[in-house]
Amino acid sequence: MILLRRLAYATLTLAFAQIVFGAIVRITGSGMGCGDHWPKCNGQWFPSHDRVDLIIEITHRYIALGLTVAILALLVVTLSKRRMHRVGEQGGVLRPVALSAGLVVLAAVFGAVTVKMGLNPYVIVTHLAIAMSLLAVLVITVARSGGFGIETYSIRSDERTSRAVAWSENASQRTYRAAKAAAALAFLAIVLGALTANVAGANNSCQGFPGCRTILVHGVPLWIQVTHRTLAFLLFFHMLGMSIAAQRGDIPIILKRTTWIAFSTVLLQILAAAMLVELHLPAVLRSLHQAVGTLVWLSIFTLAVLSRYVMPRSVLK
Repeated sequence: MILLRRLAYATLTLAFAQIVFGAIVRITGSGMGCGDHWPKCNGQWFPSHDRVDLIIEITHRYIALGLTVAILALLVVTLSKRRMHRVGEQGGVLRPVALSAGLVVLAAVFGAVTVKMGLNPYVIVTHLAIAMSLLAVLVITVARSGGFGIETYSIRSDERTSRAVAWSENASQRTYRAAKAAAALAFLAIVLGALTANVAGANNSCQGFPGCRTILVHGVPLWIQVTHRTLAFLLFFHMLGMSIAAQRGDIPIILKRTTWIAFSTVLLQILAAAMLVELHLPAVLRSLHQAVGTLVWLSIFTLAVLSRYVMPRSVLK
């Protein structure tokens, strides 16, 4: 199980890096750095690295290849250990690993479609949604292999292990329900953020923060940005409420800490968004905004998973 856990952590790290670097590809305008060729780059497997846009695009593809190899390795190891406890059984590692393998193939297909369709904004957003889903499935994989500190809280005996891995009803249900709502808000905010970044005119339609001092573009682009901002603020206040409740509630310390980490990432994202708008969308802040947004999704979904897996100490006594 230790090997599975380490592989799962490594794969999760690569998935995060791949999403962040994908944003860099978009922000720097390097999406067509390899032309409309896929999987080759400008018709070659090993092109000359003589242009910045080509280097950025092909590095993104290299990371995607590394992620694919890591997931395949994780799948092979999981299948070889499928008879072990907490691997092949219901609530074990095998199912999310198999799902992650399917998602990485689907992401590769949409990556090719993105290039072939000349960076269609809606295809790009779909590609991002698939990548975020893959990140979520890998969080579940890490959790089911005992990562994120779950081994310490829920693994005490075979009987209690089964109860914990089977999504124990003894975990804090209020925290779990609130975390699920936060994860839904975070996912919607990310999708609307991707639309804001990719639909023509949406990113600069509303000048000023938090409200629009000046409106440059009306219609659908404006509604996309305003909806994105609304979801972001709803998420901020929801996580603020969760953080206050977590400190007052009788829940495991790991959930309290993860709640505050998730709230901190949301706060950082709000501050990054404010600077991004007020400084008129510099590339560095656009990249930071995307990276922190991915971290928001990762931390909130991790909180949702932990609130289902971690058993209160009163149950473990």
